Amino acid sequence: MNQTRRRLLQALTLLPLAALGGRELLAQEPRLPRVPLTLHGEAGPQRMTVEVARSLAERGRGLMEREHLAEDAGMLFLYDRTQPSRNGFWMYRTRIPLDIAFIDDTGRIVDIRRMAPCDSASAQDCPVTRPSDPYRAALEVNAGYFEARGIVPGDCVSWPGDGGECRFAVDPSRPEDAPDD
Repeated sequence: MNQTRRRLLQALTLLPLAALGGRELLAQEPRLPRVPLTLHGEAGPQRMTVEVARSLAERGRGLMEREHLAEDAGMLFLYDRTQPSRNGFWMYRTRIPLDIAFIDDTGRIVDIRRMAPCDSASAQDCPVTRPSDPYRAALEVNAGYFEARGIVPGDCVSWPGDGGECRFAVDPSRPEDAPDD
């Protein structure tokens, strides 16, 4: 069977779902890989599980059409190259208020912004949220998540395969950081 015919047959199998009001089924989010992620802040490590969006299509879809996001869940957007601060995120067709942390090459949060859903039918009418500095990854979570856990710019984020080590400055005034004699 040739490739064109195979694709046509696959598309035809979805028609009954659409005819039966399967719009919701077709709009379901794709299953992205999930990984554990740790936010390292002053209050100690905060662990969560995030979906990972690596491809252009996955990053473009993001959390669109979702009705809710679990409390300790999010989406991590990964890039092959550092993104300039002029590149940002929008909330077109996103129904959940979100916070976004922009993360640099070392795993440090360079900026945190709040994003409100955009009700416009046109993507170009939705505002773009941009960070103050270049970034290599971005983490979207429920609005208020970072503030509730004391996560701020300068804190570190780690996940399997990131290559970062979240090294922290040593504070000799803290007993746990004092050098051994």
